Amino acid sequence: MKRPTITDIAREAGVSKGAVSYALNGRPGVSEATRDRITEIARRLGWAPSSTARALSGGRAGAVGMVLDRPADVLGVEPVFLALLTGIQRELGPVSLLLQVAPDPADELAVYRRWHGERKADGVLLAGPRRDDDRIAELIRIGLPAVALGGPLGHPGVPSVRVDDAAAVGEVLGYLAALGHRRVAWIAGPAVLVRTRVRAEAFAAVAARLGLAGARTVHTDHSGEGGAGATRRLLAGSHPPTALLYDTDVLAVAGLTALRELGLAVPDDVSVVAWDDSVLCRLVRPALSAVRRPVAEFGALAVSVLRDLLEGTDAGDITTTPPALVTRGSTGPARPGP
Repeated sequence: MKRPTITDIAREAGVSKGAVSYALNGRPGVSEATRDRITEIARRLGWAPSSTARALSGGRAGAVGMVLDRPADVLGVEPVFLALLTGIQRELGPVSLLLQVAPDPADELAVYRRWHGERKADGVLLAGPRRDDDRIAELIRIGLPAVALGGPLGHPGVPSVRVDDAAAVGEVLGYLAALGHRRVAWIAGPAVLVRTRVRAEAFAAVAARLGLAGARTVHTDHSGEGGAGATRRLLAGSHPPTALLYDTDVLAVAGLTALRELGLAVPDDVSVVAWDDSVLCRLVRPALSAVRRPVAEFGALAVSVLRDLLEGTDAGDITTTPPALVTRGSTGPARPGP
């Protein structure tokens, strides 16, 4: 009989794997009643904690790797990245996290091959899953276990952890439509990313259902310059949007600055919504309405799924707790106009 895992406990308790991890490791994030229930189920199933290092490394490297394809200057101003690392490290415990920035896909693949060949990493967290992602086949080929940070990808050998961004898009557009906005634009990240595709497809579908004929999506990179430039181009048209959604908090703050430079008031002339609520959204004025995603939980769950994968237990795609829209001063009724 196989050893019970936190997946088994989560299934019986009707909670997320993240909640089980918080409860069994004595961390905040669950109520005392939930903690007691999870602890009792774990005792009844005969669950016993294994060494995190042994579970992740199998007596080999004792490290997990993650390669990032964004420039260091972009990562340095993204608070959401720090939240992700916090969740990852909490779940890793004493296990090391190897981080490396790769300038292009070929360099990223070379890093994975080196880590595997030199036994530096027992598994990897695959950042920024892409459409037709050739990293998947290569990781499977060399035998380096991986969990995708985002998805779903539909690859049996590479499970993913995802946030239900499609539901959040529906909540945001429904809110803006109720405020009278009909011309809404989505300033999205690179089209090659899976999460960008999921959000853009949801945006188009919900906009059509709500009758938002003026809805459109434009793509840019994740830099502040990209966000500001896309904002200026959108507002230069004959029928500019009355509401703007941004793929990240950094893009939204840059867009807010561009709107001010154009002499437009937020939210009187244009409403603004950011993705990934962070301290940046609360420090600017007006404070930004934003989609708050469980980023730390996202990272912790990815490590938990990777642990299951390395232990040989079932490890499928899982979803975090739902994101939620937090409304602040950057959104208001649409201005009258044609």
